[in-house]
Amino acid sequence: MIRAALIQLRSGTDMARNAAEASALIREAVGQGATFVSTPEMTNILEPDRPRLRSLAKSESEDESVEMFSALAHDLGLWLNIGSLALKGPGDKLLNRSLLFAPDGSIAARYDKIHLFDVDLPTGESLRESHAYEGGAEAVLVETPLGPIGLTICYDMRFPHLYRALAKAGAKLFTVPSAFTVPTGQAHWHVLLRARAIETGSFVLAAAQGGRHESGRETYGHSLIVSPWGEVLAEAGTEPGIVIADLDLSQADLARARIPALFHDRAMSLTVLKPD
Repeated sequence: MIRAALIQLRSGTDMARNAAEASALIREAVGQGATFVSTPEMTNILEPDRPRLRSLAKSESEDESVEMFSALAHDLGLWLNIGSLALKGPGDKLLNRSLLFAPDGSIAARYDKIHLFDVDLPTGESLRESHAYEGGAEAVLVETPLGPIGLTICYDMRFPHLYRALAKAGAKLFTVPSAFTVPTGQAHWHVLLRARAIETGSFVLAAAQGGRHESGRETYGHSLIVSPWGEVLAEAGTEPGIVIADLDLSQADLARARIPALFHDRAMSLTVLKPD
C-alpha cells in the first residue's frame, strides 16, 4: 500500500516563497501518513514574462529549491516527486523538468517534458511553450520500492502512446503534474486523466496549480488521483492544499486482467481511400 499525497499550489513569481509554501504542505502531507508526495508543474515559479523568467532560472546544480527539496526528502524519509521546475537549459532555452527524490535525498530520476504546449485559446490567450523551453526526447520509467512509476508532465496526457509505452514497460502509476488552463481544464481534465488510467490499467496522480496567480494567469486546479479502473479516488478544488489516497498497486494487475487491452495490440497497415 502507498499513501499518496498531491500538493496543490498557486505558485507565484517569487521562487523562495513558492519553495517554502510547497515544503510546508509536503511536511503536512507526511504528517498525515503520506509515503509518496507529488507537486504540480512549475512548482518553483509561474512567470509569464519570459525575459524575467530566463533571468531568474538557474541550472539544476545551482537552483536553491533543488537542494531544499533534496534535504526535505532526506529529512522526511520520503519519495518526493517535484512535478516540475523551470530550470536553465541549453543555449537560451529552459527545461521543464520533473525530479524524483529518493528518501536519502538523492535524485532517483529526471524527466524533461516531451510534448510542449503551443496553442491559441478561445479566450484570446496564446501560449507558446516551445519558444521558451527545450522539449525532452526520452520517456522515463523509475523502478522504486513503492512500485514502477512513469513520469510525465501536463500536456503529455494528450499523447496516449506515451502512457501505453510506459505501461508496457511496467509502469503501474503515473505522475502528471500540471498547470492546466481553465477552459481546457473544464473541457478535458477529468476525461483525459481517467482515460489514461483506464487504457493502461494504472493509477494516475495529477497534482495541479489552481486559482488566479499574481501574474493574472488562472489555472484549473482539481488535483486528481484516479484508480486503474477509472474511479476518482481524491480530488481538490481550486485552493492550495493536499489530497490523499491509499493506493494498492495490485489493483493495477486486477484491472489489466479484467480488460487486457494493454496486451492486445496488433500490427496493422493503413489504407487511405480517395473515392472519385
